Amino acid sequence: MPLFSLDGLTPTVHPDAFVAPTATLVGDVRVEAGASVWYNAVLRADLGTIFVRAGANVQDGSVLHGGDDPFTEVGEGATIGHLCVVHGCVIGARAVVGNGATIQDGARIGEGAMVAAGSLVAPNVEIAADRLVLGPAAKEKGPLTESAAWWVRNNPGFYQELARRHAAGVTPAD
Repeated sequence: MPLFSLDGLTPTVHPDAFVAPTATLVGDVRVEAGASVWYNAVLRADLGTIFVRAGANVQDGSVLHGGDDPFTEVGEGATIGHLCVVHGCVIGARAVVGNGATIQDGARIGEGAMVAAGSLVAPNVEIAADRLVLGPAAKEKGPLTESAAWWVRNNPGFYQELARRHAAGVTPAD
């Protein structure tokens, strides 16, 4: 399995966890006992720690990445379905994120909740425990907000610097 250290931080995988040989873990990723990370999943912890708690699973092709929060967490026994994007958020214990769903920065998915396949959970939205949410959220809202305009202006430079950081400092982990 490709494990890469970055900025002196190396992924840790419990001996009782399964990480598929084509999954990629970068930086401060922590996979606990009984958890699984499946084929072609990418967990990139260059902006904060990623926790995959005991018994949780991250299925094929999903991408987990940090955000504004200090960590991204997949709770104990939670499921991240195939081809999901989980970005800078917290998924509660036993929650299910259906195939192709996107969970944005600062969102909190409660214990035992289900985000249906293909759904989008917007930034900072909180879903209570044991609730079902579904559907797309994208609608035109008018001109860019100040925050959105900042991202449009600054994201290219941010990723150029991040790429330099990776090019200079990512190394295969033992």
